[in-house]
Amino acid sequence: MKKQIFITLASVLMAVGVSAQTKEEVKTGWNLGPLPAVSYNSDLGFQYGALCDFFYFGDGSTYPTYLHKFNVELSRYTKGETIAHLFYDSKYLLPGLRLTAAVSYLDSAMSPFYGFNGFASPLDYDLTSGSSFYYMDRTMLRGIADVQGNISDRLTWMAGLTFWNVTTGDVQLDTYKDERSLYEIYVESGLINDNEVAGTHLELKAGLVYDTRDMEAAPTRGYCAEIVGSFSPALFGDAEAYGRIMATWRQFFPVVGDKVVLGYRVNWQQTFGNAPFYLQQTTTPLYLRQIKNEGLGGKNSVRGVFQNRILADGYAWANFEARVKLVNFRLFKQNWYLATNPFVDMGVITKARKFDKQAGKLSSAITGIVPDLNKIYSGEDAGGVHASVGAGLKLVMNHNFIISVEYGKPLDKRDGKGGLNIGTNYIF
Repeated sequence: MKKQIFITLASVLMAVGVSAQTKEEVKTGWNLGPLPAVSYNSDLGFQYGALCDFFYFGDGSTYPTYLHKFNVELSRYTKGETIAHLFYDSKYLLPGLRLTAAVSYLDSAMSPFYGFNGFASPLDYDLTSGSSFYYMDRTMLRGIADVQGNISDRLTWMAGLTFWNVTTGDVQLDTYKDERSLYEIYVESGLINDNEVAGTHLELKAGLVYDTRDMEAAPTRGYCAEIVGSFSPALFGDAEAYGRIMATWRQFFPVVGDKVVLGYRVNWQQTFGNAPFYLQQTTTPLYLRQIKNEGLGGKNSVRGVFQNRILADGYAWANFEARVKLVNFRLFKQNWYLATNPFVDMGVITKARKFDKQAGKLSSAITGIVPDLNKIYSGEDAGGVHASVGAGLKLVMNHNFIISVEYGKPLDKRDGKGGLNIGTNYIF
């Protein structure tokens, strides 16, 4: 239904457009993209609230690159998640440096938790809805401040800080107050330690980027290689030290001018030391394209697969898609185009988390709740490819503000039945 509504809206917008000319107007000054935060996410439910992107293009000499960007969002999902988010990005505020900063507060009464190591954690569909078995309560405060500087025209360095304060617990909603959850079983079994139920962490980050893309938000050609390492010392309470490394490669090929573009992204992330489980399901991107930087599974990584279905010490994923512009038009004195993006996504575990302990401790605990499962953390299914296929629609204003609708369908039923996501931006 939501997808049909979006398609209808896009058709109406094109019908009332002043002109369908392909020559664009160079934008200057401030441009706003206010929207009601009305969307749908298969993992979180329906969203309601408000968001706005603010772009400042100055005299237009850098268009479509902006001088300053702000993003503000305050919204809530029907499954009990509240989001408050402020984001800023500019290459021009600090001379010779790019500054990216964000503050986010996420309070989720039903945060997905499917256990460790993907297929090694069996899924009972009867417990994925109308039950709190695969959910936990989670509150997260995150602050990010990153800077980048040029080494050469294409090569840049980056350094930054990320602050986390996270609290997890059993679902507290009255409807599920007396239900037993997988999260609770993990805590009781010692697979989630007492010192990783909640914690405060400061990550120090550094990395290198080589970028030949013609633009960031919706590139049509070029490639971008990133490698980012982070280290979190044991500064607060019972928190332990850990490190992470993430490598990313993106590449785009114009097939028919800028009308048809093939693009792909390959990512790998590895955790070292004793990172708490709730941070192993987060990624360390250089540029925060979505409010929630989580994986593996969900709208930012393997679309259509349950959010955070794959939680491990190391994982890799890839996205392949064709971006096809359907029509360009002018509306409300802005440059617009409508595009579609059929895609294929996939992810794999490269290093399992506490695998032997999981297999040994949970068999008896979980069989009393889901006795019909043929395999109970047996150990033979830690590997395997988590894959999905799907397609989306994009409504793009001035090459930077992107309204997105995407539907992904997992190729293995153990990853879910499919997911519809409505939000903003391409995922890479």
